[in-house]
Amino acid sequence: MRSGEELDGFEGEASSTSMISGASSPYQPTTEPVSQRRGLAGLRCDPDYLRGALGCLKVAQVILALIAFICIETIMECSPCEGLYFFEFVSCSAFVVTGVLLILFSLNLHTRIPQINWNLTDLVNTGLSTFFFFIASIVLAALNHKTGAEIAAVIFGFLATAVYAVNTFLAVQKWRVSMPQQSANDYIRARTESRDMDGRPEIQRRDT
Repeated sequence: MRSGEELDGFEGEASSTSMISGASSPYQPTTEPVSQRRGLAGLRCDPDYLRGALGCLKVAQVILALIAFICIETIMECSPCEGLYFFEFVSCSAFVVTGVLLILFSLNLHTRIPQINWNLTDLVNTGLSTFFFFIASIVLAALNHKTGAEIAAVIFGFLATAVYAVNTFLAVQKWRVSMPQQSANDYIRARTESRDMDGRPEIQRRDT
């Protein structure tokens, strides 16, 4: 039988050995909970985007579209009403879509959905908003009854058209710059997948 001193020495060595192996083990538990890395955790506003040209234009577009929509909503009587309804639809749609894009870009939420080409999405939104705001403002100006609300709606409609047009020009430039980079990323991704398939021939056999 071992003596008490020998057993105490053996237990001390075992505990020190386990501490050393645990410290050197690469499979250490992370101090950050997994739940904090998923979902909407870590959201923060991007001040650089809001201070930039595109961010300022987005804020101006949301404000102008909202004011134009409020102006058109204050009109109680109209005849004919088609131009008013069309302007109402355009201003409301532009406010909602541009507001959503502003939230996505300012909070960097768009980076979590890389499958979508956000530069092209922004270009399409600004281009369509420019066109429809311009048409709606012309129609409302031609059919208005010279009331204060209608005149104000037309003014803010043309201001929104100008801001959207500037944003469209900048979005086109940004999209052209991002196209070669996107093509390079697609090429690298395709090459990586091809190498992975070559390194795992059993997957090819199963597919065939």
